[in-house]
Amino acid sequence: MRRPTSRIAAYFVVLLATVTAGLAGTSSAQELDGPGHLRDRGPGIPTSMFGTYVQRGDLLIYPFFEFYLNDDMEYSPAEFGHGLDEDFRGKFRGYEGLIFLAYGVTDRLAIELEAAVIDATLETAASDPSGTPDRIEESGLGDVEGQVRWRWTEEREGRPEVFSYFEAVAPVQREKLLIGTPDWEFKLGTGLVRGFSWGTVTLRMAGEYSVEESKLELGEYAVEYLKRLTPAWRGYVGIEGSQDEIELITEVQWHITDFLFVKFNNAFGVTSKANDWAPEAGLMLRFPIQKR
Repeated sequence: MRRPTSRIAAYFVVLLATVTAGLAGTSSAQELDGPGHLRDRGPGIPTSMFGTYVQRGDLLIYPFFEFYLNDDMEYSPAEFGHGLDEDFRGKFRGYEGLIFLAYGVTDRLAIELEAAVIDATLETAASDPSGTPDRIEESGLGDVEGQVRWRWTEEREGRPEVFSYFEAVAPVQREKLLIGTPDWEFKLGTGLVRGFSWGTVTLRMAGEYSVEESKLELGEYAVEYLKRLTPAWRGYVGIEGSQDEIELITEVQWHITDFLFVKFNNAFGVTSKANDWAPEAGLMLRFPIQKR
């Protein structure tokens, strides 16, 4: 029996091939107008998707697929109801289909929504004496989260852009702990964006609060670099972490038209607690809903 996300991946490949074939020959990404510091990214508010910005009145729709491979995932049997509060390492695999939406409400305000369906398996450690099953399989609705993003200042000559964001993750899977978040989680962060002749740099940092653990701690932090290579191609490199989970992320974007581009993304674990490898591919579509 094929898994639900396998079918999602197949549909996604067909959609990618169809849209690309239909549009590649009819249009190409245009040269960006405006000041030089916007050359790599263009105008708009930074979204949570790497190297992606949303302008006022635009709706972004991004269906994408992601795979997770981690041969030394840290887990505790107590998390799965088996009593022993001790950390072990197991083999994790995940197949996830996601949809991301973003809308530019004003030149300063944007909102986002993201939801996922996922199939995941964990092969537990041979040294685990707790009675946890050798293999745990879960599938269904994954994380559902939303963000509000606010631009405090636009970038000017000699001054970076400053933005902040608030994120909420809903507890849609209280029992399936391998694929879901059991209670509300909140994140509040801020960042800077600065364009140079050699590329655009983004720095950001956030704090996180988990209702389940009643704990406030340092959340994600990142250093990102975006470069417009040609009118149609952009490259991205970033280091992103959350506490002691750090990843190296690379991405290429193929801007087929002003209204569609393809994202190919790879994340590689730098520390042992991060996923070893997490590739991603998707189609970013832009719909102008309101005149600017």
